[in-house]
Amino acid sequence: MNGKAIVKFFAAIALIIGCFVYSIVPLASSLKQGLDLQGGTHIVLEAEDTANGVADNDAVERAKQILERRINEMGLSEPLVQREGARRIIIELPGVKDPDEAMERIGKTAVLEFKNEQGETVMTGDDLKDAKEELGPNKQPLVAIELSDEGARRFADLTAKNIGRRIAITLDGKELTNPVVQQAITGGRATISGSATLQEAKDLAILLRSGALPVKINVLEIRTVGPSLGQDSKDKSVVAFGVGIGLIMVFLLVLYRLSGFVANVALLVYVMLLLLVLGKGFDATLTLPGIAGIILSMGVAVDANILIFERFKEEVFTGKSMRVAIEAGFNRALSTITDANVSVMITAGILVLLGSGPVKGFAINLGLGVLVSMFTAILVSRFLLRLLIDCNFTNHPFWFGANVSPFKSAEEFAPAPKVLKGGKSK
Repeated sequence: MNGKAIVKFFAAIALIIGCFVYSIVPLASSLKQGLDLQGGTHIVLEAEDTANGVADNDAVERAKQILERRINEMGLSEPLVQREGARRIIIELPGVKDPDEAMERIGKTAVLEFKNEQGETVMTGDDLKDAKEELGPNKQPLVAIELSDEGARRFADLTAKNIGRRIAITLDGKELTNPVVQQAITGGRATISGSATLQEAKDLAILLRSGALPVKINVLEIRTVGPSLGQDSKDKSVVAFGVGIGLIMVFLLVLYRLSGFVANVALLVYVMLLLLVLGKGFDATLTLPGIAGIILSMGVAVDANILIFERFKEEVFTGKSMRVAIEAGFNRALSTITDANVSVMITAGILVLLGSGPVKGFAINLGLGVLVSMFTAILVSRFLLRLLIDCNFTNHPFWFGANVSPFKSAEEFAPAPKVLKGGKSK
């Protein structure tokens, strides 16, 4: 046995296992949870034709985009906004327990109007460039608005003609403020008072920034998913993940012995890398379909190792040394692994492009899992197998997965030398 190689091998194994134990909980916790895991609000909306707009495909799509902008600015973890049919829009808000509050913040049409003392609309919010919440000199919550160049010119002309008079600012017909104009306001900047709290001012700013809905939106259904249901789904997912990875590890150990042990350690690296990529790289949200994609991709990762080990066994039985056999096994299996994984990636790509919501989450997790599995199978497994062979624990094919008796010597499985004419062996 090679003492230095043994130290390197077990040091690498200890490092990987230690990193897994230390990091698995923080990495798993870094993933945000979807509606089906942490609960929240499910909303079904439907666009309606009115005298001011027809709910055609373009109008509904613009309404969806505006609702999505409003929801994203609420800071929720991976909300879902998607079309259903010609006029319906499905919204899922993870972590939102008050549906009425949610609709108050996202469902307004957000039509901003400036009206004179006669109640006539003299200017609208079409020229609004930006809106932000802030605290005034007396700590009162305000919304600071900024107009476009054309809007600034109109607003300056409007205020110049109405000095000493009131100009009411309304949102969806509800009066926000009704100040007396003291002087012409130039520069395209103004503030809107009337908000009771800073959060209320923030909500108003979000509505103004996202723009007005092009059509009227009716609420067809509001359903609250309780946290107990989400916790139950999460617990079952954790059990499924644990059982899945446990069965895979037992399978590899029984069939491939030492090679299976190496594959199991590589699988730990795979799980850590996948969680790191999803949580830190993509800031992903974990849902039940996403968990299914992760569990399925573990099977793909193991499949790559099985192909390599089978090729490795074939090379060993041709009489090659362990070192030569492992290199040949990896080289022969590489093209097969690549073809199989590319096929899965194509399927996942189609699902991402054509699917939506849960289907897309499943496909993204599956595709990322396949990419990470190629890295761990080709690089991590190869590195650990090289160290294992250098340790020179044994050269018996049985301990590397061959279906032969462990009680026969390794030399008995070597191929008989070929005999040439003249009695010379080849």
